[in-house]
Amino acid sequence: MEKMSIQKNDEYIMDITDIGTDGAGIGRIMGYALFVKDTVPGDRIRVKVVKTKKNYGYGRLLEIIEPSFDRAEPKCPVARQCGGCQLQHLSYEKQLAYKQEKVKNCLERIGGLQDVRMEPILRMDSPYHYRNKAQFPVGRGKDGKLAIGFYAGRTHSIINTESCCIQAEVNETVMNLVRRFLEKYQIEPYDEETHTGLVRHILTRAGFATGELMVCLVINGNRMEHEKELVQTLVEADLGGEKKGFWNIAGICLNINKEKTNVILGKKIRILWGKGYITDKIGGISYRISPLSFYQVNPVQTEKLYQTALVFAGLTGRETVWDLYCGTGTISLFLAGKAKKVYGVEIVPDAVEDARENARANQIENVEFYCGAAETVLPEWYREHPEETVDVAVVDPPRKGCEESLLRTIVEMKPERVVYVSCDPATLARDVKILGEEGYKLERVRACDMFGNSVHVETVCLLSKLNVKQHIEVELTMDEMDLTAAEKKASYEEIKEYVLEK
Repeated sequence: MEKMSIQKNDEYIMDITDIGTDGAGIGRIMGYALFVKDTVPGDRIRVKVVKTKKNYGYGRLLEIIEPSFDRAEPKCPVARQCGGCQLQHLSYEKQLAYKQEKVKNCLERIGGLQDVRMEPILRMDSPYHYRNKAQFPVGRGKDGKLAIGFYAGRTHSIINTESCCIQAEVNETVMNLVRRFLEKYQIEPYDEETHTGLVRHILTRAGFATGELMVCLVINGNRMEHEKELVQTLVEADLGGEKKGFWNIAGICLNINKEKTNVILGKKIRILWGKGYITDKIGGISYRISPLSFYQVNPVQTEKLYQTALVFAGLTGRETVWDLYCGTGTISLFLAGKAKKVYGVEIVPDAVEDARENARANQIENVEFYCGAAETVLPEWYREHPEETVDVAVVDPPRKGCEESLLRTIVEMKPERVVYVSCDPATLARDVKILGEEGYKLERVRACDMFGNSVHVETVCLLSKLNVKQHIEVELTMDEMDLTAAEKKASYEEIKEYVLEK
């Protein structure tokens, strides 16, 4: 009865004691949970109830009466309005602890595991100016003026801004160059409600290792007036910043998207100048990246993430590996140096072409890429090659996780190890549970902070039928027997059975 007495528009003073999965602080009034954005555990606040449900509600922060010791001052002036950074007001050390606990809780609560042992989270040197890719929506604000920036949380209202503290500074420079171009030539921004106007988004990609920049305008049409002037504006610009002289425009293009949809990119690209891609390097391997290709937005942390995946894979040079949801082949090429053969699967044709070109450019020959949905390609391949074995399966799916049919096929193919790279702890836990029910044991878990100041976190998990300790014993046994490489390959299964029986 007390819980039901909490009404919309009521105001209360309460303490924040926890953080939700979306970064909102959680407090309780008479046992009734309230989620309040922009608060952190330890805050004592005055709050206004804005929405109520049966067992919980939402409140709006009115005043911080006593700030938490873990509260930080946001660097961004529009941090509260913008939906991009949910945790700028929380100290970085507490952000890391929150993400570590988030992964652990999901694995235990959703995955049904007990006392999950987490390895130390891979932290960033600095949680600012790390993003190599920006997608700036373009429209008009409530005042009717051109607005370019980011969407407010859970809306498509554009927060107009000229800077972003998590973007590479050069991306901001490009955004403002395009802003002045659109204003000068009075080019109409897109209106989602009426499906009128031309420019929908400004997409930028920056190669942190190469200095190459891509600028792509997403338009609601086939052409744009003053295309030559746009090229001139960008090519002749002083990109400035701390890396003056380092950045250079490698390509300028238009992406055609005339659909009435919230999907940012269309399928057709028109190159206005230069190349239709940029190159970048991670761990000494060069990658070609097109506008439609997936490429991790934080290349510094990506190298740490992929090195962890490589360690978890435990490759010795004898293994056949499948890299599912492979994108431009980033993980595939990392694994190829330690594997006998790597197969990659990706649904985006441009990304597959990039992956093949990346393999050629890096002179890596023991990789092969398939275009299609992983949950379709892998079962078909397995039916056509029933005699083939898969030693390691690597999955790096989108936020929705793996299709269950794909997980079932992986189980049917019986790889010794599954390395799961995840950007969503909840779907990771769901899929780990499915694999666990089929005999795969979670051996190692390590989170990686790829997205400082946000609630998002990447995780690498190792699941195996042959646990890590036993795997090491097999390797040691083979080394002690002083076998040649060919003898090791021929004897591996026999020695493994010997160790397991022992």
